Amino acid sequence: MTFDRSHLEQPGFRKRRALNWISLGLLYAAYYMCRYNITIANPILRETFGWSKEQMGMIVSAGFWTYAAAVFFNGPTADRIGGRKAILFGGSFIVLFTILFGVAPTIEGMIAQGGSVLLTVMIVLWMLNNYFQSFGALSIVKVNAGWFHVRERGVFGGIFGVMIQSGRLGIMAIGGLIVTYLSWQWVYFIPAALLLVVLLWGYKWIANAPDDAGFAHLDPGDGSEEEKDVKVQYSWILKKVFTNRTMLLIALAEFCTGFVRHGIDQWFPSFMREVHHVAFNSKEFLLTAVGMPIGAIAGGLMAGILSDRVFGSRRPPVAAFFYFGQAVALIGLHLSQNWGPFVSIWMFMLVSMCIQGTHSLLSGVASMDFGGKKAAASAAGLFDGCQYLAGGVVGWGLGWFLDRYGWNNWAYGIIGFSLLGGILMLLLWNARPASHKQISIPFVEAKKEPGVAD
Repeated sequence: MTFDRSHLEQPGFRKRRALNWISLGLLYAAYYMCRYNITIANPILRETFGWSKEQMGMIVSAGFWTYAAAVFFNGPTADRIGGRKAILFGGSFIVLFTILFGVAPTIEGMIAQGGSVLLTVMIVLWMLNNYFQSFGALSIVKVNAGWFHVRERGVFGGIFGVMIQSGRLGIMAIGGLIVTYLSWQWVYFIPAALLLVVLLWGYKWIANAPDDAGFAHLDPGDGSEEEKDVKVQYSWILKKVFTNRTMLLIALAEFCTGFVRHGIDQWFPSFMREVHHVAFNSKEFLLTAVGMPIGAIAGGLMAGILSDRVFGSRRPPVAAFFYFGQAVALIGLHLSQNWGPFVSIWMFMLVSMCIQGTHSLLSGVASMDFGGKKAAASAAGLFDGCQYLAGGVVGWGLGWFLDRYGWNNWAYGIIGFSLLGGILMLLLWNARPASHKQISIPFVEAKKEPGVAD
């Protein structure tokens, strides 16, 4: 595939594109701070209100399943209204429901009947937060699909992951200190305030495509130019996304990613507290909380560079490598229980690196590649939705599992999904977006896989 670089030579284009994706990245980083704060609050909420891991897992699962349903539904919506409107709209409501999540326990009479009323209210509020969280990833791939050529997307997907993970890094770095020296509610109030500030910045600087910022139209090289006259209707989007064999297999692989990702992300603070007996304000916890996003950043960058520069913008070969890397890291994490907290920290960093390597390539980049500009958000909705369906199983299901079987079986309970994800990527080894018009037909009838190069 020939890479036409003429769009990069327009005066001011590189700076304006950088400003656009930095604004998007900061906004989604703030989204992340309002999502991953529950990971920090998890043990504190259980201790404060006497909830079991299973009960806390109910809040987590309800949020994940809401997110999963929302990205399926809102993907076509974001494709129709544009990523700029979608991400600003979602962020406004995240501010509201993040604040309410912190305020709810202070309302007189809310803690009643052994905390059951409060638990129900917190579940509903977390579901509403996650509904609007769904606009973040959808909007990012929608906007970036118009700004980046296929041959740039892997590398820039990794760079963009640095921006996104900075939100996770931020809440992990300061979250433990917040709940140590302030009441736990501030781990919600502070991220909500930051998100509000970044929303105002994004309103000024985010543009849907170069055309909207005064630059020449960009052909991203993913076949979407041949669809430029297509009217974006729900029926067309659903047919394009849900009848493509490549997309469906990637979606199944992202289910595997979600099982491992959320199985680690949601429960690592409890693991460090209960297995290694570290406090939230200890250096061990800080190193874990900061090390995991750093590992994720490294994984996203490495995966993107390998994909574009070694495998010719093919995503599955690199994703397969990182899936099998997850399995190795999970074995190491299991063994580290007997080797002290610092070995566990290194294993958490390694598994985070491998998780982000697969996630950034599939949900972040492959959604743009195979969805094209007109259906990128819908493809991201399919991939991310499957990931969060798995997260919903992990939230409640793993909480139930840990209450009964303990930490000794934690890593082995999720390792099979890493192996399955790797196998699925081997099946798609040569998949890449076609430069000609892709015809989406039911994969059970297809003789040639849509979107796979000859």
